[in-house]
Amino acid sequence: MLLGALALAATIVHTGTRSGQVETLYTGPAHHVIAAFAQDGDLVAWFAPDADPKACNDVWVWQLGSAQQRLPAQGPTNRNVTCKWQVPAGSPVGLAVASNGGSPALLWSLHESATQSLRFDYVLGATVHDPKERRFQQVAHAAHGSGLWLTGVAGSGTTLVYSVARVSYKDQLECLTTPKAPGACALEVTGGGIYRVVGRKLPTPIGDARAATAVAVSGDDVAYVRAVGSSTTDGHPLASPNVPVEVRDVDSGALVASVSPEGTPVAIGLSGTTLAVLGRAAGRLVLSWTSLSAGKPLDSITVPPRTAPIVSVGNSSIVFRVGRSIRVVDVKTKHVRTVAKAAATPIGLSIAGSRIAWAENSGGRGRIRAITLAP
Repeated sequence: MLLGALALAATIVHTGTRSGQVETLYTGPAHHVIAAFAQDGDLVAWFAPDADPKACNDVWVWQLGSAQQRLPAQGPTNRNVTCKWQVPAGSPVGLAVASNGGSPALLWSLHESATQSLRFDYVLGATVHDPKERRFQQVAHAAHGSGLWLTGVAGSGTTLVYSVARVSYKDQLECLTTPKAPGACALEVTGGGIYRVVGRKLPTPIGDARAATAVAVSGDDVAYVRAVGSSTTDGHPLASPNVPVEVRDVDSGALVASVSPEGTPVAIGLSGTTLAVLGRAAGRLVLSWTSLSAGKPLDSITVPPRTAPIVSVGNSSIVFRVGRSIRVVDVKTKHVRTVAKAAATPIGLSIAGSRIAWAENSGGRGRIRAITLAP
């Protein structure tokens, strides 16, 4: 209770943001940073690692204008992976939140340090009404790359998903022999898929969705970038040029749209009407967007080389960032403008409706900031 009170005491709360003005929604206690951030509608969520080895890491969920809640449940009878997981500075943590019909649900992923010879990734979750941690899947891959890779989590509405890719030797038996045949130890993507999480039930695969390098969700639709290759350095799954980005219905698995973007996709974003793809082609980055209903490309722009691999789609705008500069492109006019500059590298930059929000760490504190676009 004391920890909760201290956290709330360190909070700066605004129940709404004024159009065109950046506001701070939350500021954490001293020496508490934010490792991941996500939003869905009026919900915001963040993962806060604790620097004190005697304390627990927390996942916070907050419906703007009401009380914050800390997850997962902790204590002698609620042991969990999240509490004592070591999250070094810069370590990736995945986080997704879904409003879930008034019972907010969260999904998060933890990744083991790259210094380990066998690296484990965990997919974990909890809901506000059932805060006990649920371990949905544990995957592992060797340092050289073979095994299972957790490649993304995403959430929206009543949908939470995660993606897994399997990387294997092209000829494992031959790779173990001496001398080895040329190419026997090359790695390739041989399986995987996208899985939906509902409550505490076992995750279920989504139709014919294949292994992915990135996933995005909007309502009952999931978009994904298919994994078709693997890195020659560490084996992590890779996308490839000329491979369509698919959108599927999460309930039936039916194909909603298939888009062939320009270049190799590096990030995707999805709304109820629009799929956005950030792709690398001929040494440049191109942001393109497609109408889901028409099933055809709408437009595209070239973006700066320093554009980060993150894209989010709102009512009529696409959000991306170049360094700390947060930019918006109007999907109808192609007009690009800078709407804010973060004090530090934005974490989990996204748009929900017309509210752009992100987390940043400055002066040893994590904070959540937002700006609402004018209608």
